[in-house]
Amino acid sequence: MFHNVLRYRNQILITICGYVGHLLCGYGISWTAPIIPKLENPDESPLSRPLSDIEMSLLASVLYIAGLPAVLSMSWFSNFKGRKASYVLSATFYIIGFAMLGSATNFTMMFIARIINTFGFSIANMINTIYIGEIASSNIRGIFLTGLGVIQTLGSLILFSVGPFVSYSMVSYIGVAISAVYFLAVLCIPESPVYLALKDEDKKLSQVLQILGRESEIENIMELKNTQVKTNDLEDWKELFTLKCNRKALFITVTISVLNYLSGILVVVFFSTSIFKMADSSVPPSLATIIIGCTQLVGSVIAPLCVEISGRRILLLVSTGVCCVSMVVFGFHFFLIYINSPLVEHIKWLPLASLVIFFMSNNMGFGVIPSTLTGELFNSNVRSKGTATVFVVSWISGFIITTIFNTLISSVGAYAVFWFFSFTCGLAFLFTLFFIPETKGKSLIEIQEILSK
Repeated sequence: MFHNVLRYRNQILITICGYVGHLLCGYGISWTAPIIPKLENPDESPLSRPLSDIEMSLLASVLYIAGLPAVLSMSWFSNFKGRKASYVLSATFYIIGFAMLGSATNFTMMFIARIINTFGFSIANMINTIYIGEIASSNIRGIFLTGLGVIQTLGSLILFSVGPFVSYSMVSYIGVAISAVYFLAVLCIPESPVYLALKDEDKKLSQVLQILGRESEIENIMELKNTQVKTNDLEDWKELFTLKCNRKALFITVTISVLNYLSGILVVVFFSTSIFKMADSSVPPSLATIIIGCTQLVGSVIAPLCVEISGRRILLLVSTGVCCVSMVVFGFHFFLIYINSPLVEHIKWLPLASLVIFFMSNNMGFGVIPSTLTGELFNSNVRSKGTATVFVVSWISGFIITTIFNTLISSVGAYAVFWFFSFTCGLAFLFTLFFIPETKGKSLIEIQEILSK
């Protein structure tokens, strides 16, 4: 094991630099969980008036819509200026966004800051999926890509652990400090070998492969390059939908990603404190969110350890199946509240227990494998466009479910909403069973051959 660490040392160090962006992604996405209670408290809020329910929802759901232009432009920018430049741009948006959030004194400034912040983690989310999939050796690529889930969860856990106990401004200034570290880290990483190959920069390609310890793979990289016909941006978009392997990759990644967003995972994160209050749990909401964060971390650590042993399909099947059952139980608790059952008083531990199982199982597969597949399944010349398409479609679905969540709770009842999330997890189980191929240990070229059949 120690020998393997030394062998892949530079790949590990470079990946860690990119991981800081995903740490900030988790920190930024979960920002509303400890912040909304502060905004509701006149003594802690920096605002001169309380926010409406719509404004609260917009602070959470804006990331989906604000992220769309960033992701769409990145499909061009990462191919034109490179993966490294995309990282630097992401870090810049993080710094500006968190700094504005920390100094915001009105909703408009806070909303604009969230948009800028969203640009940062939208770019980081997309570019990490592309870049890490291109620099990593095939036998550890899955570990590195699923590791993104671990780091994003760690970012959420840091926020859950610190957010309730520091001021509103300090929550954001911590984000500024981490963003500065991220900015310096990505200045030190090399450009992607696949990008260099596609740009015919053979000398730099050889140097980067040597840094990565992949000198023997230069022929494979060149073969990957030679399989791609040089096309313009419009033709690349056309290939995404006309080539069979790309169509199948798009169908698989879009479907499983959308189902993940519709499973309620981010909705529960955004409104975790409010949900625990609504569930009348025996555990204080602030403590419950920390426990949830720890649970997510445990689940996401399991994924990298198992992904190259059990494979992607097994992890997804187990994860989606357990998510389905746990969300049924969570919805059942709210159904008992709805019918005023006396049983509720005896099972106040159930909401936390069912969500602990849900988050652990989600983070060990359902929450991380879709990103892994997105980084593996597409042809190199359309990878950025395929990734952008996946993010756009899934984020639109996420925006819709997050925006209407409170309305659905009021109109059809919490139990029905959570049972819908359970139904979505069940669909993901069936989709994995019938449509998702195993990519464990396969090179990018071998994966394309499987999808072309």
